[in-house]
Amino acid sequence: VLFHPRRTQPGGSRREGAVDGTIPTGDGAELGYRLFRAGPTAPLILFFHGNGEIAADYEWIAPLYGELSLSLLVVDYRGYGWSTGEPRASTLLPDALAVIDGLDGVREEAGIQPEAPLYVMGRSLGSVPAIHLAHERAGRFAGLLLESAFADSAALLVRLGVPPDRLPPGAAGAFDSLGKMASVHLPLLVIHGTEDRLIPIADGEALYEASPSAHKAFFRVRGAGHNDLLSVDPEGYFQAIDDFVTATL
Repeated sequence: VLFHPRRTQPGGSRREGAVDGTIPTGDGAELGYRLFRAGPTAPLILFFHGNGEIAADYEWIAPLYGELSLSLLVVDYRGYGWSTGEPRASTLLPDALAVIDGLDGVREEAGIQPEAPLYVMGRSLGSVPAIHLAHERAGRFAGLLLESAFADSAALLVRLGVPPDRLPPGAAGAFDSLGKMASVHLPLLVIHGTEDRLIPIADGEALYEASPSAHKAFFRVRGAGHNDLLSVDPEGYFQAIDDFVTATL
């Protein structure tokens, strides 16, 4: 119930400056990515998407980041897009570390300068690897952005249809995003829909409250659910991101 992969092939982007590639995981798998470049020194957002999305889906969203002079690097999970292997909860966090370890090569190949600030962002399921990287590799990032993020793994699995008596052992603390946030001092932006029924806004609020960051912000998208934040308030959404990045540069 956690993964809903779709396959596609690289090379299908019509966006100027888009680059497709792969990052090795170290155990034989390759993770596909699509990089939308805004410029050699533009801030770069490393983005982990939701469980039913792929990097190619961000063709229409990426230009909106480009209008803010932000580059966007969207990474697929195993079995998604042109990534090899099969998606598993057990590989989600190690793969995130492989991505950050291989990022310098991606940036160099794409002509993105080392001084370009780097942010990590996670949407829904993507909040898990994003928070993990912010916890394990904080020194690499200028900030952490979370959209529709969840704090309680067990509660989410139940909402996805797993009977409470069939939850796997340790499900509640499987990713421990909430526990990790307690030691993440990076600047933080949380974005959440007030009417999200899949991941209630209380999850985003819990992650926000757990953060000890001296610079954090919470943008509530009024009337939005889990998947319609951009259609409900695109101007407010990107204004929040623009304000956050500008304040942390």
